[in-house]
Amino acid sequence: MNDIYEFTGAALPWIAIALMLAVFFARWAALKKNGDGEYVSESMALGMCFGVALSAALSINVGLGMITGMMLGLIAGSVIAKKSAA
Repeated sequence: MNDIYEFTGAALPWIAIALMLAVFFARWAALKKNGDGEYVSESMALGMCFGVALSAALSINVGLGMITGMMLGLIAGSVIAKKSAA
């Protein structure tokens, strides 16, 4: 049973990175097609900060907290559309 936890702990960051890249490139392709803007970079930075703070408060791996925060920030920033100034 301990081997399953070790494998999950080793594979989870790679799975999170793959999911984050898939969402990022899908949104990038849609952005390139539509020309609209989203708050992706801002929300990824905030998500990373909150993920690191939460992982430090809960005494879990900081790398996992950072990746999870960035992924959640990417998803949240993709949903919120910027209003055009024109």
